[in-house]
Amino acid sequence: MAWFNRQKPSIEDGQDEKKSVRTEGLWKKCESCGQIIWLKAVEEGQQVCPKCGHHFRIGASERLQQLFDDGVYTSHDAGLRSDDPLHFVDSKPYLQRLEEMRTATELPDAVICGSGKLSGRPVQICALELKFIGGSMGSVVGEKITRAIERCLVEKTPLIIVSASGGARMQEGAISLMQLAKLSAALMRLDEAHLPYISVLTDPTTGGVTASFAMLGDLNIAEPGALIGFAGPRVIEQTIRQKLPEGFQRSEFLLEHGFLDAVVKRSELKDYISNALNFFLSYAQ
Repeated sequence: MAWFNRQKPSIEDGQDEKKSVRTEGLWKKCESCGQIIWLKAVEEGQQVCPKCGHHFRIGASERLQQLFDDGVYTSHDAGLRSDDPLHFVDSKPYLQRLEEMRTATELPDAVICGSGKLSGRPVQICALELKFIGGSMGSVVGEKITRAIERCLVEKTPLIIVSASGGARMQEGAISLMQLAKLSAALMRLDEAHLPYISVLTDPTTGGVTASFAMLGDLNIAEPGALIGFAGPRVIEQTIRQKLPEGFQRSEFLLEHGFLDAVVKRSELKDYISNALNFFLSYAQ
């Protein structure tokens, strides 16, 4: 009866497990169209869905690599660290939360400020990291961006800020709110020096960041489908007790109603910024 009972595993036995291991992490589901996409195709398209054009969220470091020539830049003020002036505790102590975020993101705080060249032109670029406490703006974020503005004033270079944030950081209370006025005043000095500032708003850009530097650019541009506003749509609906229009607070809606200057695809963003800087600087001269 051994003829009818397989004594040795066949060649194919155990290959299903190997196949699942080999394909794990090679595919990604689009949040917008629901299609399963080959991950390499998404990466080659700068984290944009090749099916529907949905722009996936990307980190601050990847953002800078896409904008700076050859991805080369010099990072500044990496030694700055947030303190705990209020000894704030929610679900955990603030200092513990900071250490966990630094370990998880390998960043000291929620912004990276770098200097380098964009299409051959020296620039300062600041990019917020959403994964670091929601890209929230505390004392370090405000100070690092202010120092970037001061470098622009000294070196006579343009400023670009890429925002992705939930707003001001509640764990630092009024100190975080002070950054709104501090950054607005610093940007006024940049304007008086006739140096261009381009603000790039990505998904999401909300709260105190929207209420300050994110909407103060000489040119305010956004990626497609980005959520942009002060309070979230659910909070607004609960407050006014009305149903909001379709696409409310998305970049296309804001462009149509005059809150943005342009909505630009990620693949075209660098060239668009380069052309805008050429216009601004030729006009200033």
